[in-house]
Amino acid sequence: MAKKVLKFGGTSVGSIERVQHVAKIVKKEHDNGHKIIVVVSAMSGKTNELMSQSNSISKKFNKRELDVLLTSGEQATSALTAGALIELGIKSKSWMNWQIPILTEGDHNNSRIVNMNVTNINNYLSEGGVAIIPGFQGISKSGDITSIGRGGSDATAVAIAKIFETDSCEIYTDVDGVYSTDPNKVPVAKKINKISYEEMLELSSLGAKVMQPSSIQAAMMYDIPLEVKSTFTNREGTKIFNQDNIDYTKAVTGVAYSKDDTKITLIGVEDKPGVAADIFEPFSKNQINVDMVIQNVSADGKKTDLTFTIKREDKEKAISLINKNKRMKYKSIKMDDKVSKISIVGAGMVATPGVTYRMFRSLSEEKINILAISTSEIKISVIIDENLTMKAVKKLHKIFNLD
Repeated sequence: MAKKVLKFGGTSVGSIERVQHVAKIVKKEHDNGHKIIVVVSAMSGKTNELMSQSNSISKKFNKRELDVLLTSGEQATSALTAGALIELGIKSKSWMNWQIPILTEGDHNNSRIVNMNVTNINNYLSEGGVAIIPGFQGISKSGDITSIGRGGSDATAVAIAKIFETDSCEIYTDVDGVYSTDPNKVPVAKKINKISYEEMLELSSLGAKVMQPSSIQAAMMYDIPLEVKSTFTNREGTKIFNQDNIDYTKAVTGVAYSKDDTKITLIGVEDKPGVAADIFEPFSKNQINVDMVIQNVSADGKKTDLTFTIKREDKEKAISLINKNKRMKYKSIKMDDKVSKISIVGAGMVATPGVTYRMFRSLSEEKINILAISTSEIKISVIIDENLTMKAVKKLHKIFNLD
């Protein structure tokens, strides 16, 4: 008999019929003798609906009250799921964040779980009950409800798996696992049966939308095995675990892409120590993440060009900060938000020479110009023209034998 966390996303609980279907999945696991903790998201579209309602009152709606409002979606799903299980003859109860409690720290709309009380729920599991917990939320030291931020329900599931020392954490969604690239855009994409934390972390941070990077990072830190699987099929999902179980004979595991980047180039920047720090310090203070950075070699030792990429949503704030930065001198600035980032990821790259060459050669054969490059041990990313995104993805998917 195992202790399991089962997490169901918004599409999995998107209607009453789907909630009832989820209850049947949970019942099957319970009938097999497992102790089950269920984490649920709000019904698909509910959080956006609540956000729209807050915006109709004020674009600067009070953050404390916004947390109270937004977390109500998950609370409603918890009660519905528990009720559906009771109708199936299963002992079940929804537990609100303050009843456990799930303790958080940090700001409203972006807190993090630091601890939770396990006694009451463990006792309830021992009595044969199924505990239903709303994701995405907790309670602060001051007693306020706080939301965990983007991907908060996944983060809740991973935190529960760690703190309750469960045997597994299963993430149920509307896809049956992690694919080599987006199957909606590339029909020949294949499901990956197993993948390392490191590879999954790279893919998720580069555009794959199955799980949020912070949740994968937490699972990797505490070595919590994950499985991503479909709520709507009985197929095996994708297992995510440490690299000891990964086959390194395959150089590339997947191809990811994102279209939410902006490339900024500062022309004629002074070429001296501390200039880059002066440029990026205001970004750090204003929560703007800088991704790729390229600095040209100075021809005269005095002036150079500095190129970097940021999220497209941050471009106006970034330009404003650059213009206000009195410590920075440059000749001109160029901005291009019609770009995309294409990445290949694979733990096998470490032991496979020539991967970089094959990637760049294949893109050149398609007349795709590379605007920026970033690499790590298991990832190569390039910035290209946004209009060529799918052409590049399909070429790389084929050249690395992922079709």
